[in-house]
Amino acid sequence: MSEPRTAPQPHSHHLRVQRTARYFTLGGESGAPKTIWFVLHGYGQLAAQFVRYFADLADPDTLIVAPEAMNRFYLVSVDKAPARDRAVGATWMTREDRDSEIADYVEYLEALHEEIAANNGSEFPAMINLVGFSQGAATATRWVTHGRARIDRLILWGGLLPPDAEIQHAGALRNVPLTLVIGDRDHYVTEEMVANEKARLDGLRIPYELIEFAGGHVVNRSVFSRLRRD
Repeated sequence: MSEPRTAPQPHSHHLRVQRTARYFTLGGESGAPKTIWFVLHGYGQLAAQFVRYFADLADPDTLIVAPEAMNRFYLVSVDKAPARDRAVGATWMTREDRDSEIADYVEYLEALHEEIAANNGSEFPAMINLVGFSQGAATATRWVTHGRARIDRLILWGGLLPPDAEIQHAGALRNVPLTLVIGDRDHYVTEEMVANEKARLDGLRIPYELIEFAGGHVVNRSVFSRLRRD
């Protein structure tokens, strides 16, 4: 009797392709903004809605830029509603093929940074603030640690450094002022998690500022006055 044939195993391959990315802006009507805020949305959000949370920061000399993650999906299943009625969200990545996902969104954000900087009519470079909300906090951190764009301040809101932002990336993080913004009722970022993160940052000798506010896992406009440093 012959031995049973072993089923062939699939081989993974990668092919680089072009994608069309979408982003939204508010403010910057002067054409030469002094301050630029890149704001990265969280899991299941879209940039068009997310950028509106930062409307209070926008003015002719302040430009808000909200890139949208390129992985979109329906937020409810097909049995809940027809396609035309199903809300759509986006995610920066999943665990599947994560290294390629990270490389792709860092390249995307680098290209967007270059696009915005090239169209800034000021003779002086604008101050660049980078805000990552929730899942966007990990995305923003990886942009700083894996990219080359000039970022003047990193703000992680309702999110913490991703687990892979360890000692090999500490040097990059020490060179960018870091602010953590956490609501005291944030069910995704608990007091224990914040305490562990503070110990981790102290151990890596990464300086940081912690801003806490009364609220949950939301962008709270009351915090903006504490973030402005124009």
